[in-house]
Amino acid sequence: MSKRRKVGNLLALAVLSALVQRPMHPYEIATTLRAWGKDQDMEFKWGSFYTVIRNLDKHRMIEAVESVRDSRRPERTVYRITEVGRAELVDWARELVATPMPEHPRFRAGLSVLAALHPDEATDLLRQRLALLEDALRRDRETLDTHLREIPRLFLVESEYDLAMRAAEANWLRALLAELTSGSYPGLDTWRAFHETGEMPAELTELAERTSRAPDTTD
Repeated sequence: MSKRRKVGNLLALAVLSALVQRPMHPYEIATTLRAWGKDQDMEFKWGSFYTVIRNLDKHRMIEAVESVRDSRRPERTVYRITEVGRAELVDWARELVATPMPEHPRFRAGLSVLAALHPDEATDLLRQRLALLEDALRRDRETLDTHLREIPRLFLVESEYDLAMRAAEANWLRALLAELTSGSYPGLDTWRAFHETGEMPAELTELAERTSRAPDTTD
């Protein structure tokens, strides 16, 4: 189970990871995170960036070391990570790596209402997704191979993970499409009949009634 952290925004985790490298002022931190592509790894709300900085400072995970000024910009405060911040970074990384947590991809949400589409349309759309996914996989493999020539693999492991997950999705899609196009997918005729007649099949009506009477186990 995830902990209730004093500063729980994933942007805070990224800020701590940046300040491990060296002290920086907030603008440098944001520029560094964007350059590293951290906004692709985590869901950030950049509008809360300075609030995250203030909260990390408030909870002594980072601390101001100096203020710098040049003639063109206002004064900027340089921060460094503290021992409290290093401990938080390590503990948070352990939690994220070791503890599975429910995630809610948009594709899964779409699959949960796939029955709303005619099976022929669903098949066409899944083929479209697979084609886009295969193109993205080719590009991402080429990009990763290029980066591996210059960047240690340790710092690209999240890209490897993304490729593996996309490849697994592509394999699953191919198998699903094979069933749909061959007509071997269970219940395909019932699914098709519902869209072509506009009438809910009796077996689905009975299933809906049974599930609506199922006992509530959420308490």
